[in-house]
Amino acid sequence: MTAGITATEFNYFHICRRKLWLFSHDIEMEREFDNVEIGRLIHENSYQSEKKEILIDGLVKIDFMDGDTVHEVKKSDACEEAHTWQVLYYVYILRKKGVEVSKGVINYPKQKRTVEVEYTQEAESEIEKKLIEIEKLRQAPAPPVTLDAKICRKCAYEEFCYA
Repeated sequence: MTAGITATEFNYFHICRRKLWLFSHDIEMEREFDNVEIGRLIHENSYQSEKKEILIDGLVKIDFMDGDTVHEVKKSDACEEAHTWQVLYYVYILRKKGVEVSKGVINYPKQKRTVEVEYTQEAESEIEKKLIEIEKLRQAPAPPVTLDAKICRKCAYEEFCYA
């Protein structure tokens, strides 16, 4: 089904394939990165009344659920497309386990904004294609080239990639 592909890897696939490759090869630069720490604090201090962090098969950690809706809390919408696909991946995993979930919500508490994400058959087909691509990328002998994009300046891997 997912060949052990985590939600983090699925997210990174949409942000930077080099970052995904490095992460999947146990090169983790985010543990002490300030932006990640700020995101953790926002996550911990938002939606405190909701049950948080539902871990499924060690692959996905859903922030919380509200009925048949999956919620993901994010610091900013700078990578909204990646967030959308991450939420769709959560729904995909749950549906494969027989849980009736049809949508997700991305919560941006700092911006006081939410984005609803609908799960469709087209999204499911696209997820399955992406899982194959992610697995191929993980198996590659070397990381992809750097992006040289604006987002790189705020990435925990910047120094590693551009040193």
